[in-house]
Amino acid sequence: MIRFLQKDSRAVKAIFIVIIAVACITMVITLVPGIFSDQDTAADTYATIHGGGFFGRIFGSSDEVSTQEVQQLAQRMLQRQQLPDFVLPFMMQRVGQGLIQQHIELQEANRLGVTVTDADLRAFLQTGTWGQVLFPNGKYIGDEQYASLVSQNFGISRETFEKELKKEIQENRLRSFVTAGVTVSDQQVREAYTQQATKIKFDYAVLSADDLRKTINPTDAELQTFFKQNATRYAKAIPETRKIQYIAFTTANLPGGAPQVTDAEVQQYYTQHQKDYQVDDQVKVKHILIKVDPNADAKTDAAAKQKALDILKQLHNGGNFADLAKKNSDDPGSKDQGGELGFIKHGVTVPEFDKAAFALQPGQLSDLVRTKYGYHIIQAEEKDTAHTRSLDEVKPTIVSVLTRQKEAQAQQAFAQQLANEAQKNGLTQTASVHHLQAATTDYLAQNAVIPTLADGSQMLTNAFTAKPGAAPQVASTGDGYAVYQVEDVHAAHAPSFDEYKAHILDDFRDQQLPQLLTRKTNELADKAHAENDLAKAAKEVGATMKSSDLVGRDAQVPDVGQLSSAAPALFDLNVGQMSQAINTGRAGVVAKLTDKQQPTPDEIQKNLDQTRDSILNQRREEMFAVFVTNLTDKYQKEGRIRLNKRQQQQPGLPGAPGGAPQS
Repeated sequence: MIRFLQKDSRAVKAIFIVIIAVACITMVITLVPGIFSDQDTAADTYATIHGGGFFGRIFGSSDEVSTQEVQQLAQRMLQRQQLPDFVLPFMMQRVGQGLIQQHIELQEANRLGVTVTDADLRAFLQTGTWGQVLFPNGKYIGDEQYASLVSQNFGISRETFEKELKKEIQENRLRSFVTAGVTVSDQQVREAYTQQATKIKFDYAVLSADDLRKTINPTDAELQTFFKQNATRYAKAIPETRKIQYIAFTTANLPGGAPQVTDAEVQQYYTQHQKDYQVDDQVKVKHILIKVDPNADAKTDAAAKQKALDILKQLHNGGNFADLAKKNSDDPGSKDQGGELGFIKHGVTVPEFDKAAFALQPGQLSDLVRTKYGYHIIQAEEKDTAHTRSLDEVKPTIVSVLTRQKEAQAQQAFAQQLANEAQKNGLTQTASVHHLQAATTDYLAQNAVIPTLADGSQMLTNAFTAKPGAAPQVASTGDGYAVYQVEDVHAAHAPSFDEYKAHILDDFRDQQLPQLLTRKTNELADKAHAENDLAKAAKEVGATMKSSDLVGRDAQVPDVGQLSSAAPALFDLNVGQMSQAINTGRAGVVAKLTDKQQPTPDEIQKNLDQTRDSILNQRREEMFAVFVTNLTDKYQKEGRIRLNKRQQQQPGLPGAPGGAPQS
């Protein structure tokens, strides 16, 4: 080896350089903490997705998902879906996983040469839905209005919007690239539509699980045996209970009475919260919509427009707007209210509607307004220009807010005072000093209700984590506070047979019922097939006869459920044939087909294209889902996805203690 390295040749030098380079890389990996681990990276980095290959992971490009991006998008989704704040950690996990997947897809798209240029983006914005919004009648609305539109609807800048839109276009192109080979034959389409459009009607015998359950009547000896065999199950059947002593009070019990709010405090609050009392431009409108598809042919569009013009003419001739809306409008959300939409603000509706509505004066009718939904007739009822509500106007609201704040602060301070005094003197003496009552509960379970408290749930929840005799604690009661101590605990324990007999009987029946339902349903099916008489067999086993309507696969049939999942085999029967036993869990069923209607060749041909599109879309979705799953697995196996542990472990973030689980 030494002699080889001593040779003066270019090959030797090249090999020597490669060896040194690999050694340096190895030192970097070894000595730099956490270069390929789930390390604490930059403070705002949620995850890093590395490029492919060994050298790609070190020197190649990598994408970062920022925590701020995850949090902002999650919060926007919460607002859009009107979900409570406590859902944020779970939403962040979903958003984080979605953004990581998006970066993986985009890296793969770039690797495959599937890209989107600025020219592609411009072409996209000039066609389809966006083309109608940004280029009405072929004329650009202008940069300022475009930026305002994006800001109002998405809460982001135009630059960010276009960046995200390019990603979406690239993802869609990748989807098309991956699924381009998906096909479906005409025969498969015909079979699928025939299956989808076939309708059946049937008589059926029903054995109710609830009725069968009542027939399970074991002896006491059988129940005793069951109770002993399931001793572990009943070891803690009687839950833990606790006896609690407490003092409760409301605002009426506060020393000095309820706190008062001064005019100076009202003025200060009003000054500090001016933003809250700003009223945006808004207009109260009603409308009539004559719906027409944006891609409808000229004849269909003209017919819709003429219908709208006829209604507009009736309105100008004194027609009642509400009556005409109820009779003609295609907007299901407003037609029954006479077309009423209430007050709308800028940016809430599509741009064409927004522009027309805010141009009207109260009582004025618009001309026809064309949007992607069809033709609208709009009438303004009231109009508010942007302004700040006066102090006199909002004073009652402010007084109410400040009163609640002061009461809450006074209640909290008084509760803490009582807790401190009770620590020294006990709850009974403390209550007496302040002219209050100390009460003691019976032994209560954690989910019990305390009748004397408006809401005792917080006190009970906290009491079940406290030790008997521990320092007095404070809990909100809905209309005040309680100061409490746990006096005694009865641990969870097994019941005696006699006191728990009713529950044991229920459990025994639950255990025996599935086998009984299966046996009785099979018995019904066997008798029906042997005698070729479903009604007679039903009578013999005590089943109830019923008849279905003419139904398709997605129909819900009483006592059976959705046919596509509960009894798909019924569609394979011919008229007059009987099914095997059908066990839905809640009922046992045997059915006899009385009618079967399949689509005609003309109906199949008429729906061929629509059915083909539906099947192709489904297969493409399935294929792309498999592609993305395999791609993500590959990234994970190659160690190309790195999560920032520091961010993941912050309270409220995915993977943090008490937060959503980390994937």
